[in-house]
Amino acid sequence: MTKKGWKKVGFYCLLGIVLVYVLFPFFWMVINSIKDHKDIMNIERILFFKPTLKNYLGAFKNYDMVVPIKNSLIIGFISTGLSLALGLPCAYAIARYKMDKLSAAILFVRVIPAITFLIPWFIVVSKLGITDTFFVVSLSHMILSLPFTVWIMTPFFESIPIELEEAAMIDGCAPFGRFFKVSLPITRSGIITVTIMSFIYSWNNFMYAMVLSGKNTKTVPIAIFNFVGYSFVDWGAMMAAAVAITSPILILSLLTQKYIIKGLTSGAVKG
Repeated sequence: MTKKGWKKVGFYCLLGIVLVYVLFPFFWMVINSIKDHKDIMNIERILFFKPTLKNYLGAFKNYDMVVPIKNSLIIGFISTGLSLALGLPCAYAIARYKMDKLSAAILFVRVIPAITFLIPWFIVVSKLGITDTFFVVSLSHMILSLPFTVWIMTPFFESIPIELEEAAMIDGCAPFGRFFKVSLPITRSGIITVTIMSFIYSWNNFMYAMVLSGKNTKTVPIAIFNFVGYSFVDWGAMMAAAVAITSPILILSLLTQKYIIKGLTSGAVKG
């Protein structure tokens, strides 16, 4: 075998190892979601067992997963919508007016650990008595999704030739019109990227929801705690719930992966 052939074999072997490492947890979660509890605990029945769907029925019937899913959707849509409403004009202004210092400040916010903002944010909202509200939880999710939106979208707006907007201005288009009618349609792939990534971040957020949410705004990651008791863990129902809440996001990511890759690649070459 030639040197090129060995390199190809090595590449596919490495790719196989990475795929096993990435996909095995999801595979393990799926097969355990269709097992009885006794089969999950029995090492001899890792792959050979009688499938059942009672874990999925129990997860939604006994643990009322519908409400957390609804709460996560509401919070995700609010936080993503606000991040786009504030982040897109900010990114446009940075790109068009060369606000390099503001861009550096936003990058600095992105690299700060999210937990740094949690305690002061909790103190503020608890003093105001507005914890356990959709608005507060949504705002907390924006702490990272908003800087992400600005940082990813800035290169997209910078790549738009200024001549396009000048032509629109000659035709009588106002500044807001140039933004909405010229710049936004051209940067559609970037907008799709930040929308999906912001929503996924909100959907999976555990830390902020754990501290700021309550019974009225309990989200999906927090609801998973219901499957853990003092002396018993309902592994089957937990795995079923995990599959149910992970699958839609996974399918959405697969369907829009080309936009995500393009958006993240454009953001990576910023500067």
